[in-house]
Amino acid sequence: MTTPDMKQRDSALKTKQRVSDEQRRLVLELRRRHSLREVAEATGLPLGTVKTLVSRSGAFRDNDRHRALFTLPPIKLSGETLPSVLELPPQEVVTGDKEVDAVLWLRSIIKTGNAAHIETALAAAKRIKTPLDELEKRYSHLLSDADPGNWTVVFKTIGFANLEGLARSAIADHHARGEGRARFGDRALFDTDAEVFCAEVLDGAKIGQYGSIDEADMAVRFKGRPDLMPRTLADCLYELDYWRKLYRLRCAFCDSSIDAEGSQEANAREHFVFGLLAEIRPRHKDEAKAVLRYLVSSDRRDTEDANRIIENLIG
Repeated sequence: MTTPDMKQRDSALKTKQRVSDEQRRLVLELRRRHSLREVAEATGLPLGTVKTLVSRSGAFRDNDRHRALFTLPPIKLSGETLPSVLELPPQEVVTGDKEVDAVLWLRSIIKTGNAAHIETALAAAKRIKTPLDELEKRYSHLLSDADPGNWTVVFKTIGFANLEGLARSAIADHHARGEGRARFGDRALFDTDAEVFCAEVLDGAKIGQYGSIDEADMAVRFKGRPDLMPRTLADCLYELDYWRKLYRLRCAFCDSSIDAEGSQEANAREHFVFGLLAEIRPRHKDEAKAVLRYLVSSDRRDTEDANRIIENLIG
C-alpha cells in the first residue's frame, strides 16, 4: 500500500534526481542576486525545488563561525580596585592669562573622565566671569603670539570653550577604557584574532592605486575563505559593528584617532565587507531595513557604494 508519505518521498527523490550539480550551482549563484521566484523562472525549476536547494545549502543562513571570529572578547570582572580618591591634575601656569589657564586646568580635570570631578569642573567654569568663547579667542591669540607664523596652532584651540562636549567625550572614553580593560586586559592594543586573520589572508596581496591593497585581489583572497565569509546582510552588519566597536575601544587607549585605525589589512577587510552590502541580496524586508538604517547613520551614505547598496535593497 502506498501512503502519502511514501509518495512525498518518491516525489522528492525524483526531484533530487532531476537536479544536476550544475543546476544547484546556478541556483545558488543566481540566488545571491535575485529573488527565489526569479531564480525559479530563470532556471525553469519549480519554486519549491529552488527553495529546498537554497535551504539545504546553508549558504544563506547566518555564518556562526564567521560571527565567532568577529566578536569582541567577553567582559571579565576584575578583582582590581581603583583608588578611592583620584588625584586632580596640578594647576600650572601655561599662558600667564589666569582665566585661560583656569579653563585649561578645568579641561585637564574633565579629561580624567571622573564623573564627580567633571561635575565640579563644569560648575566652576560657570563662575568664570569672561564668556568661554571670548577666552577661546584670547587663547588662540596667545598661542599665535608665542609661535608667530605657525598657523597650525589655531587647531589647538578648536573646541576650547565647549566644556560640555569635552565632558561627554571624556566620560565615553572613560567607559571605553574600562570596557577595553574588561575585555582585553592589558592587551587592548594588541591585534585581535580577526586582525591576524586579515593579515594572513592579505599577506603578499597586490598593491593598487595610492598604495592601497588591490580590491580585486583582496576580494579573491577573502572569498577564498568561504568558512569565514559573511553569508547574509545580517552577517555583514554584525562584522561592521565589530570593527566600529573595536575602533571605539582603541580610541580610548590611543593618543589620536589615527593610531586607533588599525592595520591596512583590517581596514581593507572592513571596506570589503561594506561592499558586500551591495552584492548579497536581502532575505526579507526586515534585513533590508536594517541595512538602510545602517546606511543612513553611516558617513558613507553619499558614496557610489551607497548607491549600489540601495539598488541592491530595492532591486
